[in-house]
Amino acid sequence: MAVVANRKSVMSLFTGASDVHSHRVRIVLAEKGINFDSVDVDPASPPEDLMALNPYGTVPTLVDRDLVLYDSQVIMEYLDERFPHPPLMPVDPVSRAQSRMTLRRIQRDWDSLLGKIAGSGKEKSKAVKELRESMTVVAPIFEQKPYFLSDDLSLLDCAVAPILWRLPEYGIELPPAAKSMLEYAQRLFDMESFQASLTESEREIREG
Repeated sequence: MAVVANRKSVMSLFTGASDVHSHRVRIVLAEKGINFDSVDVDPASPPEDLMALNPYGTVPTLVDRDLVLYDSQVIMEYLDERFPHPPLMPVDPVSRAQSRMTLRRIQRDWDSLLGKIAGSGKEKSKAVKELRESMTVVAPIFEQKPYFLSDDLSLLDCAVAPILWRLPEYGIELPPAAKSMLEYAQRLFDMESFQASLTESEREIREG
């Protein structure tokens, strides 16, 4: 975990205790050692002060002085640019664009299934099956590098880690063919910053 160095914060993060997108932002904040005020929100009943800042009333919402951001990817990239050490995005434009495209694919291919998994019936069962199969297919890429297509932790890892942590909650057990992904997941879970990012309800997913 990054050492906190003169980072007195005026930031506030409106966060959901079990929200995947909020969790991603909390990992970035912890990895960079950024101090912030955490405001726990029930996404089903957003408070008036959040609604005044964010017309959608969604989490995560980051408030940094006069700046209000309420998209997890935008927040993550903003934090990486404002607090550049340790860097979580590549420096060169080509690699940064490739990382953004991969983040977009995660959103389209995996995030889109999470909402269905939160439901019930045939749609949920189908989404669980699709996510399990998709992760099994991509698992071999984690044999090549310690992190997601990289030798160093990046925003891609911060985006994927909360999903992997929640697999037991989703009723997903990855097969032996996905061994490299399971080992990758454990590397992420063992990080001090990941452990620091967990809320009590998130910790109970694997310790309850």
